[in-house]
Amino acid sequence: MEHYYTIQGEGYNTGKACYFIRLGGCDVGCVWCDVKESWDGTKYPLMSAIDLLKLVKKTNAERVVITGGEPLMYDLKELTKLFRKNSIELFLETSGAYSLTGSWDWICVSPKKFKKPLDEVLSKADELKVIVYNKSDFEWAEKHRLKVKSSCQLFLQPEYSVFKKVMPAIIDYVKQHPQWTISLQTHKVLDIP
Repeated sequence: MEHYYTIQGEGYNTGKACYFIRLGGCDVGCVWCDVKESWDGTKYPLMSAIDLLKLVKKTNAERVVITGGEPLMYDLKELTKLFRKNSIELFLETSGAYSLTGSWDWICVSPKKFKKPLDEVLSKADELKVIVYNKSDFEWAEKHRLKVKSSCQLFLQPEYSVFKKVMPAIIDYVKQHPQWTISLQTHKVLDIP
């Protein structure tokens, strides 16, 4: 759908320069999705992995984030193999609703209630990032925390449209459950893509 070199704005890798590759196509259907134009993957031209690699190499990027839409709707083995051969660090952002393919340096799973994540993907997560839209999302977060490895980094992130409403509850929750960390969408605050 799109690709660009920017700064990672959320989660564990916040502040790192990353080349983002957003794949079109998603059937998870989050009502608060901020990239709904990604849902219909047929709207976007296909690009080869080699062409994407050439674009990345034109920048100083040392790492690539594959995101979506829902990137695991596709088999990502060949893409990740090519990027790894070229010493590019690879980060994945997924809802975890599809089987894991490809070879990754960092896997961020952000489970969604609209299409539940697979336990096999949760078990491989390096980062669990739960979007908090209302108070029931804390229970959702804890349910999925039990399915990730002990070294997985745990994040609660306010859904941007209700930021002021949910932020006090997130702060209180993290104070009472210090294994969790707050993630903010700093790219929106800094106005960077």
